Amino acid sequence: MSGRLLRLVCTAAVAAGTVLAPLPAAAVPDPQAPGQRPVAELLTDLQTLYRDAEQATETYNATEERLKKQRAEVDRLDSELARARLTLHDSRGAAGRLAREQYQNSTAISPYVRLLLARDPQHALDEGHVIGQLARERAETVGRLVGSEKKSDGLARSARKALDTQLTLAARQKKDRDDVRNRLADVEKLLTALTPDQLTALAAFEKTDVDKAQQKLVTSGALGDDNREPSRSGDRALRYAVQQIGKPYEWGAEGPKTYDCSGLTSEAWGHAGTSIPRTSEEQWAELPRIPLDELRPGDLVIYFPEATHVAMYLGDGKIVQAPRTGEKVQVSPIASYPILGAVRPDQAP
Repeated sequence: MSGRLLRLVCTAAVAAGTVLAPLPAAAVPDPQAPGQRPVAELLTDLQTLYRDAEQATETYNATEERLKKQRAEVDRLDSELARARLTLHDSRGAAGRLAREQYQNSTAISPYVRLLLARDPQHALDEGHVIGQLARERAETVGRLVGSEKKSDGLARSARKALDTQLTLAARQKKDRDDVRNRLADVEKLLTALTPDQLTALAAFEKTDVDKAQQKLVTSGALGDDNREPSRSGDRALRYAVQQIGKPYEWGAEGPKTYDCSGLTSEAWGHAGTSIPRTSEEQWAELPRIPLDELRPGDLVIYFPEATHVAMYLGDGKIVQAPRTGEKVQVSPIASYPILGAVRPDQAP
C-alpha cells in the first residue's frame, strides 16, 4: 500500500474510532443454558447465525435489484403502450375517413367505364392513375390499422405479464425481508442470553482464531509479494470505501449513511465510474476472477462457499468491509472469514 493511502486509512480509522484489528465477536443462541456451553461452541453457533442472516440479506438484495429492474420494465412498457394506443387511435381515425369516402363514392362510375366514355382518354388515364394511388394509400391505411392493433394488443399482454411479475417479486421481497428480520431476531435473542464475561470470552476467542488464520495465510505466501499498486479506478473506489469507515452496518443499505457488505463495494466502484453487480453472489459470478497472489488494492475478496460476504482489499493483508449487524465499516485482516476467492472489477493496468 502506498504511504499516502496508508496515511488516509489511518486518519479515517482514528477519526471513526476504529481499530485496525479483527472483527469483535458477539455471542450465540441456544435454548440450553449458555453458561454451560464451551466458548468455541458458542462462537460457532453465533457465526452460523450471522452467516445465515447475511445470506438472507444478500437474497433480499438480489430480489430488490430484480424488482427495481422490473419496475423500470413496467414503466417502459406502459409508455410504449400509451404511444401505441395513440397511433392506433390515429389509424382508426384514418380508417374511418376511408370508410366514409368509400361509402360516399359507392355509386361512382368505375375508372374503366370512364376511360371508354371519355372525350380525352389521356385525361382519363391520368385520373385513373390518381385513383390507383388513392387505392394504394387506402390499402396502406388499412395495413397500418391492422399493424397498430396487433402491436397494441401485444404490448398490452406484455405489460400485464410484466406487472404480474412485479407483483410476484414484491411478494417475494416481503418474504425475504421477513426472513432477514427473523434471523437477526435469533441472533439478538441468543446474544441477550449471554453474560458480559461470555461476550468478552467470545471476542477474545474469535480474535485468536482470526489471528491464527491471518498468520497462516500470510506465511503461506498465498498473497505473493503484496506490493502492487491499485489501478486509477481501483484507487478511487478504495478511497471512497475508506471514507466510509465508522459508518454503521445496515442490511440492505447502499449508503450514504449506512451499508451492508455488497452495498459498500458496489457503491465504492460506482463512485469510481465502474458499475458492478449489487450482491456478493453476483459479484463473484459475473466479475473476472483473479488468484490471491495477484491481489491489488481495490480488488474484491469474496467469502464463504456461497459467496455471501464481500470486502475490498486494502493492501498489506487488510480489507475494508461492512462486517455485520451491530458493527461499523472497518479495516480487518483479510482472513477474518473463510476466503472463497477474489475478483477484479476493472482490468486496467
